[in-house]
Amino acid sequence: MKNKKIERMVGISLLIAVMLVLQFLASVFPIKIGPVSLSLVLIPIVLGAATYGVAAGGILGGAFGVMTYIFCVNGMDGGGHMVFQASPIMCFFVVMAKGILCGMASGAVYKVLHKKNGYVAMLCAAIICPVVNTSVFLTGMFLFFMDVLKFWAGGSDVLGYVLSGLILINFLPELGINIAFSPAGQRILRAIKKN
Repeated sequence: MKNKKIERMVGISLLIAVMLVLQFLASVFPIKIGPVSLSLVLIPIVLGAATYGVAAGGILGGAFGVMTYIFCVNGMDGGGHMVFQASPIMCFFVVMAKGILCGMASGAVYKVLHKKNGYVAMLCAAIICPVVNTSVFLTGMFLFFMDVLKFWAGGSDVLGYVLSGLILINFLPELGINIAFSPAGQRILRAIKKN
C-alpha cells in the first residue's frame, strides 16, 4: 500500500515536471504552423488523470493553472499578462478553474468508460480535457474580461474573433493533438498498470 502511494506521488510529480517543460517550451519556442500554435501541455494531464484518477487530474490541472498564472504574471504569456493586468484575482480564478476542472473531467470520463473499452475511454478523456479547458476560459473571459476580448478583437466582432482566433487557431489544434495522442496514451497507461 505504501509503495503504491509513493509510486502515485512520483508519477504525478514527473507529469507535473513534464508539463512545466512543455509549458516553458511553448512560451519560449512556440511550435507554429502558420498562425496555429501547437500545444502539448494537456497530454500529461490526460495521462495522469487516466492513470491515477480524478483527484490526480485535479492536482495536475491545478499545477497547470499555477504555471499558467505565473506566465501571465511575468509576461511570458502576452495575452495572459493583459488579463492579469485587468484583474489579478479573477485571472487567478479563471486559470485555476479551467486547469482543475479539465483535469478532473478527464479523469472522471476515463473512470466511467475504461471498463468497457480503454481506448475509447482515453479518446473521450483526451477530448473532454481541451473542451472543458477552453469552455471555462471563454466563460471567464466573457464574464470578467470582455474589455480584453474587445481589445484582442481589434475593433472587429468579438464573437467572430473568438470563433476564428481562439477556437479555430487555438482550440481545434489542441483538440487534434489530444485525439492523435490518445491511442499512445492508452498504451502507456497499460504499460504502467502492468508494473
